[in-house]
Amino acid sequence: MNDGKEELDELREAVREFLAAKSPASAVRAAMDTGYDPAVWDQMARQLRLPGLALPSEFGGDGFGLTELEVVLEEMGAALACSPFFATVVLAAQALLASADEAACARYLPGIAAGRTIAALAAAEGNASWDPAMVAARAERTAAGWALSGKKSFVIDGAIADLVLVVARSTAGPSLFAVDRGASGLRAEPMTTLDPTRAMAVLTFDQVPAVLVGTEGRAGALMSRVLDLACVALAAEQAGGARRCLEMSASYAGTRFQFGRPIGSFQAVKHKCADMLVRVELAEATAREAARLADEAAAEFAVAAATAHICCSQAYLFAAAENIQVHGGIGFTWEHPAHLYFRRAKSCELLFGGPAVYHERLLDRLGI
Repeated sequence: MNDGKEELDELREAVREFLAAKSPASAVRAAMDTGYDPAVWDQMARQLRLPGLALPSEFGGDGFGLTELEVVLEEMGAALACSPFFATVVLAAQALLASADEAACARYLPGIAAGRTIAALAAAEGNASWDPAMVAARAERTAAGWALSGKKSFVIDGAIADLVLVVARSTAGPSLFAVDRGASGLRAEPMTTLDPTRAMAVLTFDQVPAVLVGTEGRAGALMSRVLDLACVALAAEQAGGARRCLEMSASYAGTRFQFGRPIGSFQAVKHKCADMLVRVELAEATAREAARLADEAAAEFAVAAATAHICCSQAYLFAAAENIQVHGGIGFTWEHPAHLYFRRAKSCELLFGGPAVYHERLLDRLGI
């Protein structure tokens, strides 16, 4: 597959049809209690090969890039798909690749590509910061190897992960470690969060045996790269979710009648939908451009990634809030999906630190 529009459109259509069949609103609500549907995850891997789409061929992947992955994530965001895809394919897999540890990649990536391994990246702690300088979890050398102690919070799909990649501090500085599910001293507790469609967990480490991934003390540079890629991936999800909110609003405005007219004929509703459209189009453009720059290894990529995250965060939250307003009272009810999109929009905005942090990240990438 190349970056031609026809091929990307075919990929988008295939993913959209799959999610329409396997992840309708009823399936999303059912998966909110379990985190994901293992049967759907298996089909996603075997039929569409999505987990390995953007992984190198030498590690069992299909060797495509972030441009193709961005298309998949837009559709997943639009469907509010409950799956370990973001945690596994974006966060964990990209952390492994960024480590440049060939042995670790050869050990773990083929399982991720095949859908056999669910992985998570444990970086944030109680303060929710993804800054490696704020890491308090400790890594110590023992006679048997490395051992981790501390607590990680807001770990996406941490309660179901077969592999956990942990950012912990050694004497050399923040480092990346791999921990297998079921390791002694590891405890996972699901978190109750604003967004029930994206499962998170608190992981507690009590002298947990671990394996160093990459170079000791180099997790700072590694996490900077992973965050840039993750921001683009998240921006794609947000753009897809914002587009779906616009579609829901336009559809409802055309079928809901008041005073003998569809509410979409009222100027106030027209303006809301028009404002949503402008923001959605801009969000999609910034996310797709950042993905393209990533595949080209362009010098502007880091700036584009931060810009996309800001733009898509603002667009999604705006579209999700306006979607509720267009729907009126029914949009506030638990039975209607509008509020689920609003919850996802807000959680996405806060995932990597919130507005203050992502504006600082942009300034940092600009060298200011």
